[in-house]
Amino acid sequence: MDLIAEFAQGWDTLVSANTDAVLCPPAVFLAAAKDKYPKLVFGAQTSSAYHEGAYTGELAASMLRTVGAQYVLVGHSERRAIFGETNQVVADKIVAAQEADLIPVLCVGETADERNEQRTEQVILQQLEEGLANADLTRLVIAYEPVWAIGTGLTASPEQAQEIHKLIRGWVAQKNATVAEQIQLLYGGSVKPANAAELFQQADIDGGLIGGASLKLEQFQAICMAAQEI
Repeated sequence: MDLIAEFAQGWDTLVSANTDAVLCPPAVFLAAAKDKYPKLVFGAQTSSAYHEGAYTGELAASMLRTVGAQYVLVGHSERRAIFGETNQVVADKIVAAQEADLIPVLCVGETADERNEQRTEQVILQQLEEGLANADLTRLVIAYEPVWAIGTGLTASPEQAQEIHKLIRGWVAQKNATVAEQIQLLYGGSVKPANAAELFQQADIDGGLIGGASLKLEQFQAICMAAQEI
């Protein structure tokens, strides 16, 4: 909550007319954070594929919406790798989130092995095709987070990141050309002040899914400034 208080104090310098910023704290802090800082926009780090009911321990998307979430991350690499979430689970979560009026942020990305085996395109397209099989593409954000660049200090080059974002937008265009022009595509993978501007200047990168740098207000402010200058 102390970090949320910092963000609240600096919120007007973090966002402008042409940028949006969403904070995704642990779910246990959502209600208190939204109540104390109603001006901030919040998302959840994950949600259940199930609706409200006898699913002990699960947090239904409708519950998260009630306590102030407007967005929810779905398919984050840690959820896939550690908790075994498949593309089918991701698809179910996205439908449940949209039915609860949350905007899902679908995370897609390849591992180091998959990239080395030159299967990046195959992996990304499969995650999109299966994860969004029943989704409403008009109420969605997609984030490309190369797993090999998360928490490693490695970052995809702007050219590498743009290549995958172009692939993603092209996939969306095959479904709906109008949506492809409007959908927000984010890059996540060790985004920091030093590389944010160059990443955000790429044609198909609309913003960032910020990890470690979001825990330091000064760094996050610098990233937001980079986004505002594009």
